Amino acid sequence: MPQLRQNLATKQWVVISTERARRPHSLSELQPCQPPDLPSYDPRCPFCAPEERPGEVEVLRLPENGPWQVRIVRNRYPALAPEGDLERHFSGVERWMTGLGYHEIVIEGPRHDLAPARADSDMLYLTLLAFQRRGLMLEQDRRMVYIQYFKNHGAAAGASLDHPHSQLIALPVVPGTRRQRAEEARRYCDERGGCVFCAMLADELRLQSRLVAVNESAAAFVLYAALSPFHIWVLPRRHLANFLEAEPEDIRAVAVCLHQVLWALDRGLNNPAYNYVLHSCPLHDCGREYLHWYITVVARISTMAGFEMGTGMYINPTLPEESAAFLAHILADYPS
Repeated sequence: MPQLRQNLATKQWVVISTERARRPHSLSELQPCQPPDLPSYDPRCPFCAPEERPGEVEVLRLPENGPWQVRIVRNRYPALAPEGDLERHFSGVERWMTGLGYHEIVIEGPRHDLAPARADSDMLYLTLLAFQRRGLMLEQDRRMVYIQYFKNHGAAAGASLDHPHSQLIALPVVPGTRRQRAEEARRYCDERGGCVFCAMLADELRLQSRLVAVNESAAAFVLYAALSPFHIWVLPRRHLANFLEAEPEDIRAVAVCLHQVLWALDRGLNNPAYNYVLHSCPLHDCGREYLHWYITVVARISTMAGFEMGTGMYINPTLPEESAAFLAHILADYPS
């Protein structure tokens, strides 16, 4: 019998379609999202360049001296631009504001072929650390109120280049979905007290049926109401709304769990396309009691169709508990 499950934090409903359920191991036959024989250096790749190219603007590198491991550069084809004044226009249905913002590329390492799942967890730790340091810099621009950090891996996830990279976009508005989710979290806090994300994490740690990876400071689990196969959240166990205030040890713990998730997806599903998105509170309006920073990982192995577009509900053909057990089994071979 199919089930309708609801996400406690977002209030989104999802159909878990057990009538047409696909076993997680059947998805291992997917075609890889990248060629298996990528070179370590590609002279045609703009991110393989050892130093800045003509016209490129570097805004951060780690470490600051010596050979770089992570660089952040301005996107040559940005969705938004940082120059100019913030103007707003509201007249009937015409509502617009100037497209101010920052759109930047985080080059995750010098090697063209070394995706995060195939490196060690230090690569992800440095990427998250670069997110935080650049976020603290952008926070000083009071025109910006929200920063979205994200990674697209594979063409099906939106990546146009194979070289490992992620992105960040700073916005002068808080996206509507983020406001809605913050309002649901605030409502939970008002009605029951405390953080809904902490409550969900505590329940997953207690039940253990959907846990994928866990350590003393972070945990990763397939959502009870997963919107799609292998829809995973990675949370720090310490309650904190603002990623920019996170301690290095918590960032490292999250990076380790995230690496385990990506490692298991890479080996269990043959290097699938995926996205991960880091969620934090708005820059100048943190809901310190009821928001909690975390990372969402979504393997791009299902397609949104008319039902999803019309209802906002998703049909998940896999059981979240089976997906979690599949990844946990793969992780039995994770290098210690």
